[in-house]
Amino acid sequence: MPANWAKEMWEVGIILGSESDAAVMQHCADTLKTHNITYEWIVASAHRDPDKVRDWVRRGRHKGYKVIIAAAGMSAALPGVVASHTNLPVIGVPMKSDLNGLDSLLSISQMPRGVPVACMSIGKHGAINAALFAKRILGIS
Repeated sequence: MPANWAKEMWEVGIILGSESDAAVMQHCADTLKTHNITYEWIVASAHRDPDKVRDWVRRGRHKGYKVIIAAAGMSAALPGVVASHTNLPVIGVPMKSDLNGLDSLLSISQMPRGVPVACMSIGKHGAINAALFAKRILGIS
């Protein structure tokens, strides 16, 4: 797990649905760090830890988050659950699973009206693109 920078405020919050997503999402964290974007991450499942997810999301603005990146596999409910608790931009990163991540991709890309979530590609490339998209949202050049 990446070390949080010695700072009280972070620009990006990253939430992983499972510790097994950490290796892929490290590429996201590294890309943010390369572009001097501060971040904090947490592991919390939309299904196993719904209260933890809700509380973390609701504290995001107080921590300075401008964007949230949510990585999830299988049913990939996490990005949508996160988006339902905030009006911050949410970027979903589908993780590979039993169906090679197609199930995750379809789950994240099929959010209902009123719960917008940007959907990146599956795995490592999606993790890197999520960081770069967050950079664009933040307006950093």
